[in-house]
Amino acid sequence: MNYPKIIFKYSWIYDQTWKEGLIGKKSKKYPSSKRILNYIKKVQKLWRKDEKKVLLELSKISHLDWKSKFIYCYVVGRCRPFSDPLTMPVYEKHPDYFIDILTHELIHNLFIQNFKRMKRSWQYFYRKYKKETERTKHHILLHAIHSHIYLKFYGEKRLKRNVSFPIRDFKKSWQIVQNEGYKNIIREFIKRIR
Repeated sequence: MNYPKIIFKYSWIYDQTWKEGLIGKKSKKYPSSKRILNYIKKVQKLWRKDEKKVLLELSKISHLDWKSKFIYCYVVGRCRPFSDPLTMPVYEKHPDYFIDILTHELIHNLFIQNFKRMKRSWQYFYRKYKKETERTKHHILLHAIHSHIYLKFYGEKRLKRNVSFPIRDFKKSWQIVQNEGYKNIIREFIKRIR
């Protein structure tokens, strides 16, 4: 089974775009380039300890293959994290929170890489959860898979920290996962992939 190497990158131009977009908004002091580069060293070391086991387990539990050999992860001072291009901010308090959000975004990335294989599964989830918001529907399967990763490698305490995330749509998808059981949701997904 293959898995990609995550390459952490700093791009001054990309970072400046985020920084300029935040000027004038109520925001904490934006981290300097030096601080971001030091942060990258810190989280990269933390990630490398778990990289192989997490990425292999994501593929195994989802029955999806990693198509990319490398995934570049851009780290900027402040942003909303997203999966393509994989972009992460500096998290001041908890470096392990960076790993949790990186894993979340990598699950999205795995879905993107396997979109055609997942078409029937997405149709099923969209029908089953038709009353939910788009964002909630997109995160039900993701949070089911992420629950498996948390419980297998990091424990229930860390899972509970993420479940309490304040975004309404995320809360709802976590609630659905807890009510229906992450294993059941993953099972329903796997039945429908090609």
